[in-house]
Amino acid sequence: MNEQSRNTTHPTKGALIAGQWRDGSAGTFAVNSPHDSRVLHQVGRCNASDVGDAVAAARAAQPAWAALSVIERAQIMRRIHALFLERAEAMSQMLTAEIGKTITDAREEVFEYSAPSWSKAAEEILRHRGLSFPSTQERTRNKRLVMTHRPLGVVAVITPYNFPTDISSIALAHIVASGNTVIWKPSEYAAVVCAMMGDIFQAAGLPDGVINIVQGLGDVGAALTEAKGVDGVFFTGSTATGRKIAEKCALRPHLLELGGDGPFIILADADIDKAVEGAINGCFYYSGQVCTSAERLLVHEAVHDEFVEKFTLRARKLKIGNPADEGTEMGPLCNAATLARVKAHVEDARAKGAHIEQIGPEQGLYYPATILTGVTTDMLIAQEETFGPVAPIIKIASAEEAIRIAHQTGLGLIASLWTRDLATAWQVGEALPHGSVNINETSNYWDQLAPFGGTGLSGVGRELSQWFLETFTERKLLVFDLGNDPYNRRAEGGW
Repeated sequence: MNEQSRNTTHPTKGALIAGQWRDGSAGTFAVNSPHDSRVLHQVGRCNASDVGDAVAAARAAQPAWAALSVIERAQIMRRIHALFLERAEAMSQMLTAEIGKTITDAREEVFEYSAPSWSKAAEEILRHRGLSFPSTQERTRNKRLVMTHRPLGVVAVITPYNFPTDISSIALAHIVASGNTVIWKPSEYAAVVCAMMGDIFQAAGLPDGVINIVQGLGDVGAALTEAKGVDGVFFTGSTATGRKIAEKCALRPHLLELGGDGPFIILADADIDKAVEGAINGCFYYSGQVCTSAERLLVHEAVHDEFVEKFTLRARKLKIGNPADEGTEMGPLCNAATLARVKAHVEDARAKGAHIEQIGPEQGLYYPATILTGVTTDMLIAQEETFGPVAPIIKIASAEEAIRIAHQTGLGLIASLWTRDLATAWQVGEALPHGSVNINETSNYWDQLAPFGGTGLSGVGRELSQWFLETFTERKLLVFDLGNDPYNRRAEGGW
């Protein structure tokens, strides 16, 4: 790897393979601005041939990478963290341009979530413990049973557009810290900000082939999950795609973080003012394009009208516009497919009797902050993940009704529950079928050192912190017979 390739970003290149940027083999694809639709970049598009080369590079690099001491791997992780912070402002600006996230939220993603993931992964791998077991099968002190961890080998990482540097950093950092190598397929909507990450890896001294990048569309992700030589898969995205990946990974470890249904339950004794602020964040943060968004607001009839009035007044104060402006609170949707789904869900609700109030412009990829009342469970917006700036409000009569409705979608990522009663919070929290339940906190809250993941159609496994390491390492048992004392294997406990 020469010095020029270490220090130069190549936004039109499609692949970083074995430490070298190169063009993709399938031409180029455009990255457009969600704000004004202009073409920002033409990026090299990879195909199955490029994927094969990347897998070969990862397999070649993995033994030497795994052979490094954990402190050597940790030191590289820390250098990546430091370089991330040095380049974070430029990356935040690029992230805003490519996916339309407000500059404030882009900085939060890069500075507060993405960069620290690398040092957190370094600390996790230094503390990834094995176990020792007593011998229980024979009457002897000769045996020593020790469980260790070994890396899987080569892992495919496929990440979405909504948190392009955060979700990828969490996955990449923990996967490579534990001795694996990676082929990473970033979202095509955030291609250049992810290429900027590739430059950081090189500048930090990450050995060639440890993280390989293949840019492109869905066919690249499909080729990657089907490729021979891939030992495990990490994917964040839609439930439909996650199901296809799971079918292809029946005998390979995989971690899938999929869609959410975000039940946001407000009971009669809730602090309504705080619940309103939580719901504004839950519904309109990054224009609702978050898997943990508040997709359904289940509001007790005793406080329904008060909540709707206060929530509507607060939503009318949202600053909606150019995401690059410092004061903007909500920008456009990222792409046409997301916009089409949001429109379809809202029109279905309108046709079935919901009342619609909209705040802000509807032009290009901008869609208004939308409040729906009179929502019923037969509407698509109450059954499927909408992934847009919508607040579907369902009136409920009891906590039991909220629990019943929360079970209907088969999704189970994060729920939000608002009540002042500890016993109610505990009981309802336990009854909800979700991987996490946030009590008196917005659904868009997560802790980077706590397990994150869903149940049912929301995914398989848990990510973050030590839970990532558990998925992408294999437990290995070493059994020693020290041969010190003779013993009778046929004695009680033997054979």
